[in-house]
Amino acid sequence: MAGTRQERAEPATADREIVISRVIDAPRELVFEAFTEVRHLSRWWGPEGFTTTTRSFEFREGGEWDFVLHGPDGTDYSEWIRWLRIAPPELIVLLHGESRDDPNAFESVLTFTPDGAATLILMRTVFRTKEQRDEAVEKYHAIEGGRQTLNSLAAYVTEIVRKGAEG
Repeated sequence: MAGTRQERAEPATADREIVISRVIDAPRELVFEAFTEVRHLSRWWGPEGFTTTTRSFEFREGGEWDFVLHGPDGTDYSEWIRWLRIAPPELIVLLHGESRDDPNAFESVLTFTPDGAATLILMRTVFRTKEQRDEAVEKYHAIEGGRQTLNSLAAYVTEIVRKGAEG
């Protein structure tokens, strides 16, 4: 039609999602591996000042990770993840909540894209409702916490690359 133009539509989930990305100066396979092995996850997972204790871990589609995040103020947060889809080394889809039966569990899609010798990681998290998304942002500082978590991942894998270059 003359005079019309197509505009890119916002995704239907735009008001319920958080999107965070980070370029990490490490190969995609290594960045992906940091998500697949509990020995890696326990070294970087969580926002600044948090530590992680794993109760159980099985990285496979349908597998689960049951863990506790220990906050810098001494508060413990029970956490649970089910791995829904895994396509090494480019995609992880997961369901994340406080427990297996958490009605407010949310889905995250992580993509790992080569960016020269580095990796672009994109984390798209979709909540069930706009209100749940807003609460995660306002009460739990989900955007800043997500950025800090990806910064921790970047520091961790960059250190592995540096040590590998020295060895």
